[in-house]
Amino acid sequence: MKKYITLLLLVLLSCNEDNKVEQTEHRVWELADIPTLNFDEFEPMLIETSNRIQVINFWATWCAPCIEEMPYFEDLAEKYKDKIDLKFVSLDRPEEKESKVLVFANKKNIRNDIILLDDPRSHYWIPKVYENWSGATPATLIFNADTRLFYEKPFSKEELERELKKFM
Repeated sequence: MKKYITLLLLVLLSCNEDNKVEQTEHRVWELADIPTLNFDEFEPMLIETSNRIQVINFWATWCAPCIEEMPYFEDLAEKYKDKIDLKFVSLDRPEEKESKVLVFANKKNIRNDIILLDDPRSHYWIPKVYENWSGATPATLIFNADTRLFYEKPFSKEELERELKKFM
């Protein structure tokens, strides 16, 4: 009897308007939703032409700190959606796009844009992203028309928000 009463209470509480939990929209990723670009195709994204804050996070599915910090980027991009454009740039191998990147995007409910950067000329493009970048991930470029900051480190949510506020 106690189980039935508990179940009834749970049902009644779940029907109560005041107890609704806001749910984030779930984006279903298709392979075509993740463009594969070489650096020359990607490079124009490193130039800000609006007044928005650009956040480009370089990551990979095999990078544990990258995966740990991704929800912070997603949450803050939602919180400041009128100010921030967020792009996740995957450095996974192109042959892993479907088996790893696409699966990861759907499993983790990634809501912001993902680009797969496929350019073996890392000696060419890494210094163009940031002169002193070693190529390690996670790495994040935050910029607007006036300021450009680069971070070769994982973020806590608080640290990331503090850095974003420098641009607001």
